[in-house]
Amino acid sequence: MSDLHNLSVKALARLLQTKEVSAVEVATRFLARMGGNPHNAFLDIDSEVTLAQARASDAKLADGTAGPLEGVPVAHKDVFVTREFATTAGSKILSGYRSPFDATVVQRLRTAGMVTLGKLNCDEFAMGSANENSAYGPVQNPWDTARVPGGSSGGSAAAVAAGLAPAATGTDTGGSIRQPASFCGITGIKPTYGRASRYGMIAYASSLDQAGPMARSAEDCALLLSAMCGADLDRDSTSLDMPTEDFAASLNNSLEGLRIGIPKEFFGEGLHADVRAAVDGALREYEKLGAKLVPISLPRTELSIPVYYIIAPAEASSNLSRFDGVKFGHRAKDYTDLVDMYKKTRAEGFGNEVKRRIMTGAYVLSHGYYDAYYLQAQKIRRMIADDFQNAFKECDVIAGPVAPSVAWKFGENANDPVADYLADIFTLPASLAGLPGMSVPAGFGAGNMPVGLQLIGNYFKEAQLLNAAHRLQQATDFHLRKPEGI
Repeated sequence: MSDLHNLSVKALARLLQTKEVSAVEVATRFLARMGGNPHNAFLDIDSEVTLAQARASDAKLADGTAGPLEGVPVAHKDVFVTREFATTAGSKILSGYRSPFDATVVQRLRTAGMVTLGKLNCDEFAMGSANENSAYGPVQNPWDTARVPGGSSGGSAAAVAAGLAPAATGTDTGGSIRQPASFCGITGIKPTYGRASRYGMIAYASSLDQAGPMARSAEDCALLLSAMCGADLDRDSTSLDMPTEDFAASLNNSLEGLRIGIPKEFFGEGLHADVRAAVDGALREYEKLGAKLVPISLPRTELSIPVYYIIAPAEASSNLSRFDGVKFGHRAKDYTDLVDMYKKTRAEGFGNEVKRRIMTGAYVLSHGYYDAYYLQAQKIRRMIADDFQNAFKECDVIAGPVAPSVAWKFGENANDPVADYLADIFTLPASLAGLPGMSVPAGFGAGNMPVGLQLIGNYFKEAQLLNAAHRLQQATDFHLRKPEGI
């Protein structure tokens, strides 16, 4: 089949289960498309490993021991450690590192039968909104190669949009699944904090990082999320003690009477007119499906930026202290003593954005500033979470834009890192509150670039979000459109 790369996860799983195609055939097709590494989406590819996994899947399909996603390919963001592929987190300081174990998310998707295509490019240590911070070069947006794909899961979004993988894993700390999904015209979901294990996921900000799937449709994301989630209490202290859930079971539920909250703070100054038009069009579709739009307020939306950029760097400065050249990763060649080795190793290994956030984090945690900055940020974080709970008394789901604009061109914000930070204003609040959120293709804006609709649910309401997204995708075709030449 010449169009295997255009098929959904669900369609590929069905063809594999009925033996109309083999796992090796599917893997070979995607490996051929990955040749030359289009859009600089991948950081590590090993066709021998991929084909060996595919052959193992074919054996399970033949003997009746296949998992629900047996033989379906997936690619992993390079912050998930893997035994059979190198893991760098997009940083020179981990160049060539190979983990002795798989991350829980990687392991669970393998248990479900998925075949690993390789590791995906990302902003260094998941710090960025454009994928311009990778030590291995930026990822190109398949819709316009002069534009960014979003970050930090830009490689994941670009690979799915370009048909290099039917699905990918991503991580979302402040919007790093939702924003690149929006910029690349695909679907991505961040579950409730703690739903997916963080074991084996290289930490950026431990109280915010969460794994999630990225694919073309809500239905495909539901299938992956069902396989990814589940308690991992022995290995991850932030893992929730909750049973696995079939997130696809309620995809076709009616939306009649669903209350969709529209926060006024998401539609004010700064939102570009083209994005506003696309989001408004998606909201009108929901009204046709029987949902009711309810005006709400999230009054501390603007405060989410300073709060996030205090808390996340503070946690990063602690988490990244382990990368010192002693046990693993890069080590400076010439140094006079241990302290000099630390300094030179970290100076050589970390990029500018990582250094900026480490220094910011160390500052806000230092004596005399902890109470003034970090402690105050944590108090406002609690208030932001309370704002959501007050809003959910009036609505079931919250909807709005993912980002204020469509994907910008490379270099536009090169001398203004704060401009990248401001692009996260609509995704940060849900991250700070630990709520599930997702991006759903909602049309196109300036330059015929994709626009994403953000859906935010209350804790553990992933199934409701996926249902709302799926019904919108049944009514529209934005998720089916592909970049030119794909």
